[in-house]
Amino acid sequence: MQREEFVQQLWLDYIHTHPDIGSLRLWPLSTTAEYLTLVTLNYGPFAMNALSVSLARMGYRSVGHYAMADKGLLIHLMAPADESSWLVLAELQIGTLSKVPREALTSLVHQSHPADCKGQNLLCRGRPWPMPSWALYQQLQNAHPLAAWLSVMGPRLHHAGFDCYRINESIDTISKQLENAGMPSLSGQQNGVFSVSTLLEHRFYPATPQKVVFSDGDEHRLCLGGLALTQKQLSDDHERVAEILLPFHARCEMA
Repeated sequence: MQREEFVQQLWLDYIHTHPDIGSLRLWPLSTTAEYLTLVTLNYGPFAMNALSVSLARMGYRSVGHYAMADKGLLIHLMAPADESSWLVLAELQIGTLSKVPREALTSLVHQSHPADCKGQNLLCRGRPWPMPSWALYQQLQNAHPLAAWLSVMGPRLHHAGFDCYRINESIDTISKQLENAGMPSLSGQQNGVFSVSTLLEHRFYPATPQKVVFSDGDEHRLCLGGLALTQKQLSDDHERVAEILLPFHARCEMA
């Protein structure tokens, strides 16, 4: 798979999951996201040490690793060989969960069909394991929101981040347009995955809750991702927003 095809599949899966985001017309359709935030877990073929091989073949290179122990995450920043979207891969460390939710999530992942655990498109083919029950989802939600998110979504694109400078509009202008479209922002430098550097002004807009059918047949509406806007606090064209997205204190060296 080529990088362009990979990104296209990511995007098609993203807007299929979030049709409200796909229908937005606040900037030209040709505008590419500054970065794509994907969530996965450190297990088998979905772990970064396995995924990184395929990503490297598509021309992505690792440019930084970040550890957020309070969130149980290792985050991998990967740059493309061109001016397209960077990848921010948040890898949930299953071992940071307590025993009961850890075993519950592991049991669910074990039920993946072998055919859904192969190939280069593991991050854009949907959930490879069966849908959890509502009770299991709630149990995981209480333990770690991203564990619950993964149980329903599988390793996938969580949100796309856009640089207002590239859109040629201020973050306040676009934010008002999103709010008028029914997508108010969350307060603070949070996006449901990781903390963001104070070098950026960052706003996250949760997608409209979608109806989800759980394994027992019961239906619930869940917000399963969203959209982010970023704007540099200081004007500097030498760095991409993705390079200063994550807090510097969280950066770590990987052996």
